[in-house]
Amino acid sequence: ECRKRTRGIYGYLRTRTWLEKFHGLKINHKRVYRLMKELGIRSVIRRKKPYFGTKEAYVISDNVLNREFQATRPLEKWVTDITYLPFGQSFLYLSTIYDLYNNEVIAYKISTRNDIRLVLDTVKKAMRKRKTRGILLHSDRGFQYTSKPYNQLLKRHGIQASMSRKGNCHDNACMESFFGHLKSESLRLHRFTSQKQLVDEVHRYIHFYNHQRFQKKLSNLSPVEYRTKVA
Repeated sequence: ECRKRTRGIYGYLRTRTWLEKFHGLKINHKRVYRLMKELGIRSVIRRKKPYFGTKEAYVISDNVLNREFQATRPLEKWVTDITYLPFGQSFLYLSTIYDLYNNEVIAYKISTRNDIRLVLDTVKKAMRKRKTRGILLHSDRGFQYTSKPYNQLLKRHGIQASMSRKGNCHDNACMESFFGHLKSESLRLHRFTSQKQLVDEVHRYIHFYNHQRFQKKLSNLSPVEYRTKVA
């Protein structure tokens, strides 16, 4: 049942937590591991994202976040990035903003173009959902984030920009981790025959991630559960 409802993305530790959370079954994790092995049940394994270089920069901000990925309250530290979504011989592009307090996807946009407009639209969508003044927003040094329109937008709304060091993807590791989960737990499990199918699956997974996918860091609550019950 757990494998069916989660599409096989949980390993033995999350499966043990799922059994306790939804069925009240307290089973030793070693036993869960043994049973899954005997039944031939394996979780989906994530693959690493290939690294692509950056373009010439215009506005560079300091690495204010400095890998301090813990936040003590909502709307304190956000991270953002863009990932590619392969479809046939082309790509769609997903731009996402993520709150480090509870690992919640605050806003996202999907586009056929990897351009400045994509990141501007993502930030504006986040602004419509949350009060953004005083937030730290961390990104890599992609040309969209070093552009003048992006930095001017942040400045007008009281958002402090932070940027990873050049060529250092680990400075934005939390965003990379989310994209890895999206692809390994969702996108790579399907063969899409239309862009609509791909987009619909991204919508479905992000809703699942925010509302149902519990995390050990969040006391085995989902991001939205954690925000509403703890914050």
